[in-house]
Amino acid sequence: MPETVDVTPLVNAVDRLADRLRAMPHSALRRGAADRGRVLAAELARRAHELEAPGLPCPPLPEADDFAVGDQLAVTGHDLAEALRGAAADRLTAALDLLAAAEPEITTSPRFG
Repeated sequence: MPETVDVTPLVNAVDRLADRLRAMPHSALRRGAADRGRVLAAELARRAHELEAPGLPCPPLPEADDFAVGDQLAVTGHDLAEALRGAAADRLTAALDLLAAAEPEITTSPRFG
């Protein structure tokens, strides 16, 4: 049986970013944070699906309402964390790198505009 990977850092990073999305005002979500959150959620889902059903096409995620994007991100991130428990550690590192790169893109937006 493969060694279990500690996915706690991924779960914490996903939860932190999901909470930030949940706390954003609708104006910030409309200015692009929700769209960027949807793209990230879809990528997390794709990575989980690749681990769980290699070779099969990943079904598209339903488009979440702006106020539900944080929840969608949390669900897909937790799914990926579960899928990564038996995977190589480099896949966990890649997921953490993806979140680290996406966080400023999602959370940094002009306050007015």
